[in-house]
Amino acid sequence: MTTALVSLKGIVKRYVRGKQRVQVLHGIDLEIRAGEFLALMGPSGSGKTTLLNLIGGIDRADEGDLLVAGERINALTARQLAQWRAHNVGFVFQFYNLMPLLTAQQNVELPLLMTNLSRAQRSVNVKAALELVGLADRATHKPAELSGGQQQRVAIARALVADPTLLVCDEPTGDLDREMAEQILDLLQIVNREQHKTIIMVTHDPKAAERATRQLHLDKGRLIHADSSLAA
Repeated sequence: MTTALVSLKGIVKRYVRGKQRVQVLHGIDLEIRAGEFLALMGPSGSGKTTLLNLIGGIDRADEGDLLVAGERINALTARQLAQWRAHNVGFVFQFYNLMPLLTAQQNVELPLLMTNLSRAQRSVNVKAALELVGLADRATHKPAELSGGQQQRVAIARALVADPTLLVCDEPTGDLDREMAEQILDLLQIVNREQHKTIIMVTHDPKAAERATRQLHLDKGRLIHADSSLAA
């Protein structure tokens, strides 16, 4: 039986907006299996990105337990959490978040600078990551010299270069046209199926969600629907 890589029990998240205290997530219970490709869907303001940020260790829950790979991450100190993220989570964002003055190779290498790897080993890992996303021939190009789809491929290579336990993607195709979006989704499926990476993807796009092995829907901070059927 496939084990749960991510386990959430009674997760509550609140934010202060002006004089109001707004509850964004209402007692979320969820398990995500190792090797799963999960799509989180729902209207704007439903809590999708908040939930993604909690799982990725960017934010903290106000109530409940959150375990990732057996680590109770909501109990970690800020320093411990930063170290945990560096070793366990790869992030892919809608707008790539690449450093404009660095080459593709240098952008991909950034997460490895927080490790004890030698320069030679970092170079090997970066080359392998760029080959995986089909951009070995663009290693010396800066972001402005790359298309949007190529920049997102660099971002995915950067997310994978440290061999994370979990890949979290926030609207990874939201800034791309349909053709480029399909290419990125193809790549994420390859990463999931061949590299056996667990992927959690927030998306508004039903076509993108169809690529996942499971879809979850959030509305007003509550899970309202779960479809466990495999994508065709």
